[in-house]
Amino acid sequence: MTTPAPLRLGIPGLLAWSLLLGTPASLEAQEPQAPLTAAERTDYRQTTRYDDLVAFLDEVTEGASRLHLTSMGTSSEGRSIPLVVVGDVDDPSPETVKGTGKTRLYVQGGIHAGEISGKEALLILLRELAAGRHAQWADSLVLLIAPLYNPDGNERVSPTNRRGQHGPVEGMGQRPNAMGLDLNRDQMKLDAPESRALVALYSSYDPHLSVDLHTTNGSRHGYHLTYAPPLPPGTPEEIDGYLRGQWLPEVTRAVKEATGWDMYYYGGARPARGDREAGWYTFSHQPRYVSNYIGLRNRFGILGEAYSYASFEERIGISYWFTREIIEFGHQNATEIRTRTERADARSIVGEAMGVQFEAERSDAPVTILMGDVIEEENPVSGQRMLLRTDTQTPTEMYEYGSFRPTEVEEVPPAYFVPADLTGVIELLRAHGVTTMVVQEAPPGLEVEEFQVDSVQTSQREYQGHQAQQVWGDYGPPQPAALAHGTVMVPMDQPLARVVFRLLEPRSDDGLVAWGLLNETLRAGEPYPIQRSVPEKGPGLSFQPGSAR
Repeated sequence: MTTPAPLRLGIPGLLAWSLLLGTPASLEAQEPQAPLTAAERTDYRQTTRYDDLVAFLDEVTEGASRLHLTSMGTSSEGRSIPLVVVGDVDDPSPETVKGTGKTRLYVQGGIHAGEISGKEALLILLRELAAGRHAQWADSLVLLIAPLYNPDGNERVSPTNRRGQHGPVEGMGQRPNAMGLDLNRDQMKLDAPESRALVALYSSYDPHLSVDLHTTNGSRHGYHLTYAPPLPPGTPEEIDGYLRGQWLPEVTRAVKEATGWDMYYYGGARPARGDREAGWYTFSHQPRYVSNYIGLRNRFGILGEAYSYASFEERIGISYWFTREIIEFGHQNATEIRTRTERADARSIVGEAMGVQFEAERSDAPVTILMGDVIEEENPVSGQRMLLRTDTQTPTEMYEYGSFRPTEVEEVPPAYFVPADLTGVIELLRAHGVTTMVVQEAPPGLEVEEFQVDSVQTSQREYQGHQAQQVWGDYGPPQPAALAHGTVMVPMDQPLARVVFRLLEPRSDDGLVAWGLLNETLRAGEPYPIQRSVPEKGPGLSFQPGSAR
């Protein structure tokens, strides 16, 4: 059965937000005040370049008492990454922001600089905030808004980037940063300065929620936007349950009421192939992805993916509404959000069985997915094919593969012990904000386990600057600890224990071994260099939960 979607109209005027049928009277169209984004000025033919973005932010924050422009770091080519702190604060420092005691929400656009509807939407939202709209948010929230996280990629504009995407016709930036790295695959290894800056923001400002705005790749469906909570198994139930049970459903309802547009969990319809069943499949569970990584930090993470084949104007519109309703829910439930993250931080995971290898998990019953259709148009600048969504929606029953389950687990130990000569590993842990301690001598009675490597497989292909590895083997029997002077202990009774576990366990599919970061030390027949303490005997390994933050 095919049913018509709500009438698809462009956003009239310059994204004035009177969208479609039955728009509430309180959202009547208004001509936007200066400054305008490049998209607005050019009838959505262009996207905002870096210098224009900085000038836009300078103008909207000047004289706006609640908007404070600062920087979250520097890109690989030396561009400052702008951050706007919005709230009742005297300055944008982390100390001042956290000192308010209010719930902190971070939103970023442009991590993939060809997917730039989020960037444009955040600029419009900041203009509204500067004009005094949404003033009630400051009662319970401080917002951290980074419209353009990948400024170097944003400047590599070409109309041939993002082939098939419907505009902007004069071009958009590229997916990777200037180093050729995909910043949405870098959250564990932290190769890029942009990634280091983002994780430093997580540690210093400690936002309770982080939103990462994207545009989809390739999937044809009937939704204006798809979304995802953190997907790693082991994400605290306080986070996962609340996102799936309340936050995302309420945002979906509110956006539908305001715009007539549909949203659903991120995925794509895949045909049956080999052992794979046909169904609606999400992306990976690995914490290398920003929104997934956030979940392992005991924080709320939301991925938003505007539909690639909606017009550029509509992609900006849905990104705006999605972000706006996320923030509105955060405002109305600020105390509950803080309480849940505090509970997740306070609970130790030592002794729990957690996954290191995983597989996709099928839904118990088929779900109804709105499939869509497209028409072809020619890009008037490049002459290449663009695809534009139609208003056709076809409800289609299929199984959903939207979550994962572990196929191999390990018990979380009280601590790991990293040899002092693994300086890169120690530095990486500290860059993540992990608490570490230098061991002068092993506590009396301490026993440790070593993972005995039976075989090592190294990928012949390079991926994101690394040759991936996988090891096989098993932990040997407990033995008395003989820790060399300067060994670094990583206590697991800390809030970032989930990140540590996925980094340091040798069989983890997104840790040191998986990224080839120990390729000079791993040998078949030799032990993995990082030891772990035995759960039953861990004297002197505890510290107060929360001291890592």
